[in-house]
Amino acid sequence: IPGLIEAKTPLLGICYGHQLLAHALGGQVGFHPNGKEVGTVDVNLINDGLDDPLFKGVPIKFRTHVIHEQTVLRLPPTAIRLAENSFEKNHAFRIGECAWGLQFHPEFSDEIMRLYIEKQEGDLEKAGHDVTSLLKNVTMTPHSTSILKNFAAIIMNKMMSK
Repeated sequence: IPGLIEAKTPLLGICYGHQLLAHALGGQVGFHPNGKEVGTVDVNLINDGLDDPLFKGVPIKFRTHVIHEQTVLRLPPTAIRLAENSFEKNHAFRIGECAWGLQFHPEFSDEIMRLYIEKQEGDLEKAGHDVTSLLKNVTMTPHSTSILKNFAAIIMNKMMSK
């Protein structure tokens, strides 16, 4: 991974990929002290995220889908934190010019999020989650999905500049 970052190769780590990216570059990954974050949640861009090309056109507060109980507990020393919410302080970060980690799932549709919740209903209830509320709260997440389009544009710009 350090070689990819040095070569300025666009890289997007999602969920476990976000955690692997952080770990590979000196961050700390482990179980979240507050358990599992699941469902459709609000995520907020912080100052460095407002001008980041990955979040171009994304409002300061946007909805996205999440399902994780492990997290980046400490970012790598060179990481720039980009987004957070009240549960997860490291929802997005960047390393170098074009490597990003996202704890959330911009690739999930609302249907996929509902299926994850339904398939894990028993475990979620045992952990104290209100599955009915989680399912009611699932919505489409167009701003989150636009992050993938932004990443594709970054790749295209990189290819065109070679």
